Amino acid sequence: MTWNSLPTQVDAHKHSFIILANTFREQTHQEWNDKYLESFGLVTSDGKLTNAGLLFVDNCTVFQSRIFCTRWTGLYKDDAISSVEHRANLVLLLKYGMDFIKNYTMSGWVKMPNYRLNLPDYSDRAIFEGLVNHLIHRDYTVMGGEIHIDIYDDRVELVSPGAMLDGTQIQDRDIYNVPSIRRNPVIADMFTQLDYMEKRGSGLRKMRELTEKLPNFLSGKEPRYKTEASSFFTTFYNLNWGENGRIPVEEVADRVNSTLKKYPVNEEGSEEKFGVNEKSSEKTFGDSQKSSVKKFGDSSKSSETRFGNNSESSETRFGKVAKEDKSVGKTAQKIIDLVISDPSISAEAMAYRIGVSSRAVEKQIAKLRSMGILTREGATFGGYWRIIVKP
Repeated sequence: MTWNSLPTQVDAHKHSFIILANTFREQTHQEWNDKYLESFGLVTSDGKLTNAGLLFVDNCTVFQSRIFCTRWTGLYKDDAISSVEHRANLVLLLKYGMDFIKNYTMSGWVKMPNYRLNLPDYSDRAIFEGLVNHLIHRDYTVMGGEIHIDIYDDRVELVSPGAMLDGTQIQDRDIYNVPSIRRNPVIADMFTQLDYMEKRGSGLRKMRELTEKLPNFLSGKEPRYKTEASSFFTTFYNLNWGENGRIPVEEVADRVNSTLKKYPVNEEGSEEKFGVNEKSSEKTFGDSQKSSVKKFGDSSKSSETRFGNNSESSETRFGKVAKEDKSVGKTAQKIIDLVISDPSISAEAMAYRIGVSSRAVEKQIAKLRSMGILTREGATFGGYWRIIVKP
């Protein structure tokens, strides 16, 4: 038996799993049954909690079940903008961690001829996969160990106790050929039941592929993995950060749409200093653009740049749609936003999050594909959506 499947002397009836049950309903759209507690390995047949069960109860008191989140001022561990510790069950730790990361990362955007293209610092879903990976595979027998989320200007680092089980160094391995060896199989299975991860154990590869699907991805900025002594590190690199600091949004946009070279924008109007979106920390992963994205794009008043003649019909502004261009529509735009946030998202999940029927989503997907904006790569299950950017 592994540590997480060992029974404790704690009676299960003294604890509740309301948070777990509600999350299960929200994620799977299925009804919860208390019988799942035993079948998922959280409770024994004689009504005792397992070690894994202790990590999922509402009032989790396991000392090791905590995360330390810090936003540092620059590229190193000097002064901190914000630092917080969370001690809770694993479901809440995942939520708190993602809320903190979203609150202290940014996203630019550029207006394409008929839709808005988000250019985020990081892939939301890739970081989500990374945090899930650390919660699942960390060594919970290490007392005084915890998961650290460190956000710097140019990267996000996740660190947890527990090196590779086979004693190898992950930086010396081909991540496409690393076998899945689960330190905590009950925890892993529970996260699979919550639809937070896939059974096939391909998290390292998926993080890289999700990042590579972003329209502003640059070669060399793939997620990196490293083991040191008894710790595992995952590093995500800011796609909108260069050697000289944050890259102006128009330069980022230029990487994905070369025609923007011709239409420079006012630098002061197209950048916004780093700030915090308080509202975004109240939302959960997968929410709409308004709750999870901070814009450092330009304002309509300060970023006007005209080109061509002075006639009204030929006027075009960075960040606005020309009069002759027709928007793809609200539902289609939401699909584009969701695909940028999570290229692995299913059409069914799109419909649920947007609040429309699956048929309506399928219709909009067909329209976007026919317009040459959206394409599907790989199999129906396990594949990815990709936004096609045309100059």
